Amino acid sequence: MPQPPAATATEPLAGALLDDPTRLVFASTDQAETRAAVGMVFKPHKLTIGGTTLAARMHHAPLGAVSFNRLAYGAEVQIEPGPLDDFLLVQMPVAGHAEIRCGQQEILSDRETASVLTPCDPVRMRWSHDSDQLIVRVERGALERVCAAYLGHRPQQPLRFELGMAWRRVAAWYQMVHYLADVMALAPDAARHPLTACQLEQLVIGTLLTVQPHSLTEALRARGKPLAPRHVKLVEEYIHAHANAPLTPALLAEVAGVSLRGLYAGFREHRGISPMAYLRAVRLERVHQDLLNDRALDSVTAAALRWGFSHLGRFSVEYRKSFGEPPGQTLRRRGPA
Repeated sequence: MPQPPAATATEPLAGALLDDPTRLVFASTDQAETRAAVGMVFKPHKLTIGGTTLAARMHHAPLGAVSFNRLAYGAEVQIEPGPLDDFLLVQMPVAGHAEIRCGQQEILSDRETASVLTPCDPVRMRWSHDSDQLIVRVERGALERVCAAYLGHRPQQPLRFELGMAWRRVAAWYQMVHYLADVMALAPDAARHPLTACQLEQLVIGTLLTVQPHSLTEALRARGKPLAPRHVKLVEEYIHAHANAPLTPALLAEVAGVSLRGLYAGFREHRGISPMAYLRAVRLERVHQDLLNDRALDSVTAAALRWGFSHLGRFSVEYRKSFGEPPGQTLRRRGPA
């Protein structure tokens, strides 16, 4: 049986994920193993191989609600995940090409053209045998929260992005990807720290919303909100770093160096929610990630208690409202521990 080939770095930003062996998710020639491993990082999907051999590999680096990935199958494949639902993907080929259909849009993606996959639209793809792609994954909940913070309210319609992106010619995006690659290659510990991961997550989401046309581009441009003040950012960073600690409004106001009234006014004006609602959203996101990724976790209750949710009935209602399914269903999608 052929062995998966060692990945080669065709350019510096592609090689950043290869220097650390702990980022290798899998390397396999088995179709079922490949489909399951890719499904763990993204979602379950239908995978059809166009030939008789497969030489797949995947690398993965998490950055809060964002992750940086590299994936190659080593064979022509057709991938049918349906709607991505919980996340958005930006797929940037460093070799080969892919035919991408997302909703009513269709493009040929190559080294110059990335694909931006809208979460709510069905996806169907055919990758060439030599296709090798860098993939940025963005949690839909985080994307919509940042959008809501700028709009001042929750979006009334789902975000739909233009499918094609000339990613090497969009300077803000291309330089941002290079920056992420440099951080992961030269300062991997910094990339893993909660404070840094929070900032990198915001950088990716903000850049995507700014440079890639989407259904709310004009609304965001018209809103033109100023950047959040320093005390709001300080509290956001503190919440991300101490989300499992017993945090109170008084403690957060002390961290920010402002009064309770000033704290709530800052969040209401620049984030559209209270600081405690922001804390609940971060904790729900952490529970969601644990249910999907922590193989040692065997119950919803354990995940909820880990992140400070003691009232399980209320937690289940909030979780379903945020992710569109009960937490038990998320755990079942991950599979047995």
